Amino acid sequence: MYVQRNIAHSFKDLTDAVKVIAVVGPRQSGKTTFLKHWSADFDARYITFDDPDVREIFTDIKAFESEYISGNRVTILDEVQYGSDPGIKLKYLVDRGHRLWITSSTETLLGISVLSHLVGRVSILRLYPFDQKEMALARGNTTMTDTIEMRLMGEHMQFGGLPGIVLQEKRDIKITLLRDILETMLLKDVAGTFSISDLDSLWKLARLIALNVGSPLTKDRICNDLDLSFLTVKKYIEALTKSYLIVQVPPFYRNKNLEMKKQPRYYFLDMGLRNALINEFPATSDGRSFENYVISELIKSGFAPRYWRTKGGAEVDVVLELGREIVPIEIKTTLNKLKMERGFRSFLDKYSPTRAYLVGYQVKKEEVLENGCRVKNVSVKELLKELTAHP
Repeated sequence: MYVQRNIAHSFKDLTDAVKVIAVVGPRQSGKTTFLKHWSADFDARYITFDDPDVREIFTDIKAFESEYISGNRVTILDEVQYGSDPGIKLKYLVDRGHRLWITSSTETLLGISVLSHLVGRVSILRLYPFDQKEMALARGNTTMTDTIEMRLMGEHMQFGGLPGIVLQEKRDIKITLLRDILETMLLKDVAGTFSISDLDSLWKLARLIALNVGSPLTKDRICNDLDLSFLTVKKYIEALTKSYLIVQVPPFYRNKNLEMKKQPRYYFLDMGLRNALINEFPATSDGRSFENYVISELIKSGFAPRYWRTKGGAEVDVVLELGREIVPIEIKTTLNKLKMERGFRSFLDKYSPTRAYLVGYQVKKEEVLENGCRVKNVSVKELLKELTAHP
């Protein structure tokens, strides 16, 4: 079953504009399915670098061109990061006039060793697990009512948005598949790609982050808890981030003396994988899980969330910078009434935004004007609609 993805319009616009389109994102997010869906319109040939024969022939790029590329209108190169020296070889193919669609499950493809060879030739699209809208389509819900949104959010927070998981009906199969995907991701995309041999420590680090999503988890604490060096922890976190398992949310600050400005907070791009790490798939959401869910939905919609915290302890869960506009967002599981905490009010007083949001899982709709700022209680669906529709 093919589900229309949010990047489809951008992809279509780019097909004639650039020689190379790179679709990157986590393992099992639907990259291959997406490109194969489009391949019929372009008579594209599909080549996967999971095939050892393909990787071997790729060492001789002229032989590879003759065997797999020549004569194709478009060639799909799946998981091309596993090929040797892909940057210079992709440049050779493009300079020879070939059109390529390439995929990768890690950000290594976008590193300077590859991307520097393709400047002006490549456009990058990120394909994440299903967001709320895509999940509704996969479930056959063309209209998103409040009841449908609540049901889908519950399932989304429990099992995540990887297409193969969403389209599977049985709970036990979902859990088994999530564990298998997690293991493959950690072993192949993280450990294999980034040359990590201590798999036990890598697993413990990922689990520690999963148990502390959204918390001020410092690298020093991780070092102490896991008895690892600072450089090792830094390498592991970078590998987990570049493999799209976790995301780092940096702090927002303007006053360098009063506001925290260094330590990011860690979240998971997919809640199902996070729950597989801690081996818990709760039917009800706690505050941290819902916070992670909102953060991941914002990222899937193209936003770059930050958090705000002063040295005095005042904080706001999310701050978005939309051009010159600053939008604070507070995340609460239940919003029976519009209630602003001290930290939220402090932010409004300090930065004078024109709008702000309290987003909840269970929401009583309400709106007030606070010192010229429009503050609203909203659901996740309403939040994303307002953010994307606002000029």
